[in-house]
Amino acid sequence: MIEIGFVVLGILTGILSGLFGIGGGILMVPSIILFFGMNILDANAISLTAMLLPVGALGVIAYYKAGLIVLKDSLLIALGLFLGSFLGGELAVNISETFLTKLYVFILLYIAILYFDIPSLFKKNKENKPKEEKPQLKKAFWVYITLGIGAGIFAGLFGKGGGIVIVPILVAVLHYSPKAAAATSLAALQLPVGLPSIIIYAQNGHLNIMYAVFIAIGIVLGTLWGTKLGLKLPATVFKKIFAFFLLAVAVYMMFK
Repeated sequence: MIEIGFVVLGILTGILSGLFGIGGGILMVPSIILFFGMNILDANAISLTAMLLPVGALGVIAYYKAGLIVLKDSLLIALGLFLGSFLGGELAVNISETFLTKLYVFILLYIAILYFDIPSLFKKNKENKPKEEKPQLKKAFWVYITLGIGAGIFAGLFGKGGGIVIVPILVAVLHYSPKAAAATSLAALQLPVGLPSIIIYAQNGHLNIMYAVFIAIGIVLGTLWGTKLGLKLPATVFKKIFAFFLLAVAVYMMFK
């Protein structure tokens, strides 16, 4: 039954998201397209709806207790995500689906390159020197809202949570530690920031809410299992496997 397939996808998303340290949409959208034969808009709608449930709430509580979440910044980013989600959803349903698919293929290839860490293969071997930690920067409130808007547009266009945009910018530009960036981003994404996009997708006939519910059930189960799962292979191996998956999906979508 197709419903069981969506539950299994949700479980894998919950487990693998924890292992890879990524948002669920980056796994869900390609899988829905590849294995269930749906178009990108339907896949985006299902992915965003499945992630509306705060499945990372337990992780947020743990991060908060560890003092890693910058609550004010997180709330400002969440506000931006909410606004950006509306813009991303509107763009997605009003531009050419062919163009959106090509853009999505480009994003998949880019992420696959990041996971393969291809640029490092061309660099000369250098002595590993400990990186100097820079103090975390504090910026005006609008900087965090703008970051959220950008991530929200990306999420609305491609059915992702937006963390893949937020975390690197917090680390590279605002000098957050990787853990603090992941914690603050995760906290922002627990609010129903993707709701505007979901409403737009639903109004345009792209949402199958039952499929989203089945995936959400699987994500909850997968998240619980993922937190207890001991890694038998190095994380780098998992990342390479995931990069191959993204590469295969990108090629499939290019020649479909």
